[in-house]
Amino acid sequence: MDQIRSTTNFPDTFQSVRDELPGQIGLLWKQIKAPLVVPLLKLMVFLCLTLSTMLFVERVYMGIVIVFVKLFGLKPEKRYKMETLKDDVEAGNLAYPMVLVQIPMYNEKEVYQLSIGAACGLSWPSDRIIIQVLDDSTDPAIKDLVKLECKRWTSKGINIKYEIRDNRNGYKAGALKEGMKHSYVKQCDYVAIFDADFQPEPDFLWRTIPFFVHKPEIALVQARWIFVNANECLMTRMQEMSLDYHFIVEQEVGSSTYGFFGFNGTAGIWRIAALNEAGGWKDRTTVEDMDLAVRASLRGWKFVYVGDLKVKNELPSTFNAYRYQQHRWSCGPANLFKKMAMEIVRNKKVTLLKKLYVIYSFFFVRKIVAHVVTFVFYCVILPATVLVPEVEVPKWGAVYIPSIITLLNAVGTPRSVHLLVFWILFENVMSLHRTKATFIGLLEVGRVNEWVVTEKLGDALKMKSSAKAPRKLRIRIGERVHLLELGVGAYLFFCGCYDLTFGKNHYFIYLFLQSIAFFVSGIGYVGTFVSKS
Repeated sequence: MDQIRSTTNFPDTFQSVRDELPGQIGLLWKQIKAPLVVPLLKLMVFLCLTLSTMLFVERVYMGIVIVFVKLFGLKPEKRYKMETLKDDVEAGNLAYPMVLVQIPMYNEKEVYQLSIGAACGLSWPSDRIIIQVLDDSTDPAIKDLVKLECKRWTSKGINIKYEIRDNRNGYKAGALKEGMKHSYVKQCDYVAIFDADFQPEPDFLWRTIPFFVHKPEIALVQARWIFVNANECLMTRMQEMSLDYHFIVEQEVGSSTYGFFGFNGTAGIWRIAALNEAGGWKDRTTVEDMDLAVRASLRGWKFVYVGDLKVKNELPSTFNAYRYQQHRWSCGPANLFKKMAMEIVRNKKVTLLKKLYVIYSFFFVRKIVAHVVTFVFYCVILPATVLVPEVEVPKWGAVYIPSIITLLNAVGTPRSVHLLVFWILFENVMSLHRTKATFIGLLEVGRVNEWVVTEKLGDALKMKSSAKAPRKLRIRIGERVHLLELGVGAYLFFCGCYDLTFGKNHYFIYLFLQSIAFFVSGIGYVGTFVSKS
């Protein structure tokens, strides 16, 4: 009975542990707490609240713009008075511009047929389109398969070129740059780009080319992504929520207000003259698409986002693939911001308002503040205030602002509104990696130029599932166990226990839930598991 009483009397146990801290550590804590820890923590809270407010204002501003766009029906076709292309009896097919379609790929065994088939199925005069497959594969067997697929489409009368190079310098940017050097590209007016898992609808060119023909100032037309495997697992549903907000809100706002947004690297089409004027593809960062977009925008070119034009593609469904992708997507923009900030400031071809938008809204708030404040404030500073009760976070900063930001994010994917709690917890976990990657990009250290191609599964997962093979659970320390997540989870759990025992703010409910999310991610039990055999 005494043993049962001692295990259930949790507060007294926790109190005794706290009171029995080694004398020197306890004394040191008392000496530095008031003069050092409390002021420092108050300063951090103030900075985090300031950054949170900046992010909140940015989200509200974008929400207002989207409401305005929807209420007044300001679709791009209406804004730019787009007209469909008309046949010219005398000129025939020569009346249509020449289009190059680039498909960069690297060991894409599971999806190469889908992307090549979709590109070859694009509706456009057959003598006015060239399909260019840029194969950087290092697996000879996969190279042979891709080459054979190109030959199969050639036999059907499709003008398709299979291009390889003897190195992978510059990764995707290098491949696209080399692809533009071929002599037959000189006759092309526009270049459409599709990653290996993207499947455009046949009318893609008919819905994008007219923007260029009637508006010579337009350099880029970007389509929206939709996801064929969004329902595969909870992790892909979380990704869908974040990316839907990006396309439905962020891209639409940029297109509607300043004619500028970040090129998504695929499912878009460029005016080749604008691409060349901007300096072509550069591999100085891992976001060559954003780099090109910013450079073109600084030369006065405008971009159009067509949200009604949707291109199917695949979300990364394994946790490791998603972590690598998010590292690249977070590190690259931060590194690009560092390299281009002064160039943007000194630019004289665009208005001061547009430069402010690019530097403050596009780069600083969305690409840096959004990542840093999510992790530092909600996973480090807020839990720390539990241990230092002299520092308080106002309710508007701890509850109201993040709640409103979360609800605004939900407008992108209404069908997943019931998953908002899971989305918050998952995004906080991923903010750890995004914050780390952001600082790597800003400081240009470590994995700043790391490029890991996002793994695509295609139909492989369905085939494995249908085979009903026995599932083997293999734990590899380097692949399945993530120490950073486990460490943050332990910190949050400790803070939750402390708050449950001594606190008054009831943060322990959030802290326990968030610690569980970090623990689950830490042991790699997120996403889809695919056997390597």
